[in-house]
Amino acid sequence: MLCDYLQLILTARVYDVAQETPLDLAPNLSARLDNRLLLKREDMQSVFSFKLRGAYNKMAKLPPDVLRQGVIAASAGNHAQGVALGARQLGTSAIIVMPITTPQVKIDAVRSRGGEVVLWGETFDEAHTHARQLEQEKGLTFIHPFDDPDVIAGQGTIGMEILRQYQQPIHAIFVAIGGGGLISGIAAYVKRIRPDIKIIGVEPIDSDAMYQSLKVGRRVRLPQVGMFADGVAVREVGQETFWLCQQYVDDIVRVSTDDICAAIKDIFEDTRSIMEPAGALAIAGAKAYVEREGISGETLVAVACGANMNFDRLRFVAERAELGERREAIFAVTIPEEPGSLRRFCECIGKRNLTEFNYRIADERAAHIFVGVQIANRADATTMVKTFEQCGFKTLDLTDDELTKLHLRHMVGGRSPLAHNELLYRFEFPERPGALMKFVSSMSPNWNISLFHYRNNGADYGRIVVGMQVPPAEMNEWQAFLDTLGYRYWDENQNPAYRLFLG
Repeated sequence: MLCDYLQLILTARVYDVAQETPLDLAPNLSARLDNRLLLKREDMQSVFSFKLRGAYNKMAKLPPDVLRQGVIAASAGNHAQGVALGARQLGTSAIIVMPITTPQVKIDAVRSRGGEVVLWGETFDEAHTHARQLEQEKGLTFIHPFDDPDVIAGQGTIGMEILRQYQQPIHAIFVAIGGGGLISGIAAYVKRIRPDIKIIGVEPIDSDAMYQSLKVGRRVRLPQVGMFADGVAVREVGQETFWLCQQYVDDIVRVSTDDICAAIKDIFEDTRSIMEPAGALAIAGAKAYVEREGISGETLVAVACGANMNFDRLRFVAERAELGERREAIFAVTIPEEPGSLRRFCECIGKRNLTEFNYRIADERAAHIFVGVQIANRADATTMVKTFEQCGFKTLDLTDDELTKLHLRHMVGGRSPLAHNELLYRFEFPERPGALMKFVSSMSPNWNISLFHYRNNGADYGRIVVGMQVPPAEMNEWQAFLDTLGYRYWDENQNPAYRLFLG
């Protein structure tokens, strides 16, 4: 099969629609990793993904009479666009069966490239089953997204380009794995020409069908898969791709959702391009591999394989990137419920940047604070716990707690029967190290804070909301504080949302 794949890749028809994408240095990532990291920019294809290579190669090699009958595919993403574009280029029709849950932006992208969209079922499996039925009923040719030699060979042209573009030593090539077509094609070529180069697959921890299959020596069907990196959310890898990965893949690295989000941010900082989660997977794997193996001074290649990002995911990505980069730790800290304790807590933090601060008075004796702190690395979080404990504050490290990261950080608050004489104000101040500490220090130690929320969103200005228990007799002092603070502020005491949910 090796010689056959070499020939298939060398004779693949992909450049009617695909371009030879750049192999670009990622300068910032390279410096941080102390290794030379090169990005194979498949996100720069016309459909923003490598998928059109394999889809077009398969269709271009069909007999003319078979091609005229039309093609069909099941996909909710990049393969769908590749098939639609390839069919239009070859002058035939394409039906794409997509789950009814597919975002409208992806449906529109397929239609704009000439594909006929059929919405069917709520899952990919249901769409796939319906596509195979239509294949038989209409006499169409099914274009498999990964488990087909011609599709695999089309993707393998990426490996051919990498070796032509960089002829110096390469330690490893990192490739995202879904069904396995991309890594199989690259590995089949590279291992024939440069067997010294490691081929390392990368999968999300919650969608690791290839890892599980290789571990037991047979294809494993996962009961469910994570959907964040939907481009690789495959429950069972292909039969042909499994065989090829058994032969040629040296290792598989698994990464978390936070790792992927951090990689998306890393690529943006180096290229100003935004990858989809599956598109950033290889970069996340390269980072994890460098940390695990402790290598330096090597050349690594990561395939940036797709940029069809749903815009509404960007908020989630930004939220989780700092955690994935080990730049933020989150803690639950218990401090005495008394005036001045918050100032002592801030003094304990020192000059570190706070990224988030949530608090709502709930107990007469103790205050439970949810706080995010910028850190240098994961070990730094452990140091922070020790620091808080030395200051007399009981601390719980929540950095790796998924419930906290997804939900609880947004739910700190609510009504409180202890919030007597509460005034609610919003403040805005220039975002710089120590700004929050300066704000807290400027308040009278006689006033108790009953509510506090702050989140560093990377903007030039920090924004906080504060509930302060100010006795009616001290309102003049409160107004004097506002007048001399020097920050913009808004009185929110009559805000209907506050009165409904917090007041």
